[in-house]
Amino acid sequence: MKRAAKAVMNRFERNIGLKGEAKLRYLDGEVQVLTPGDFVRCAVTGRTIPLEDLRYWSVELQEAYVDAAASLKRYHEIHPATAA
Repeated sequence: MKRAAKAVMNRFERNIGLKGEAKLRYLDGEVQVLTPGDFVRCAVTGRTIPLEDLRYWSVELQEAYVDAAASLKRYHEIHPATAA
């Protein structure tokens, strides 16, 4: 009788079998999943952002950002009068 192998997965192994891009509704302080997936794309850089690492987004523009610098870059593109 064979023993079934346990599926042990660490943070990096999870990303190998991505289910695909999630579609989210960005709200104040939270997101609502419209289409399940493992990641979203940064609207500025195009880089993938695993959902568990998503920290920056715009409720106004309904888009995600990989980091604070990308968020600030988009803000200045949309609001040029505030650029330093």
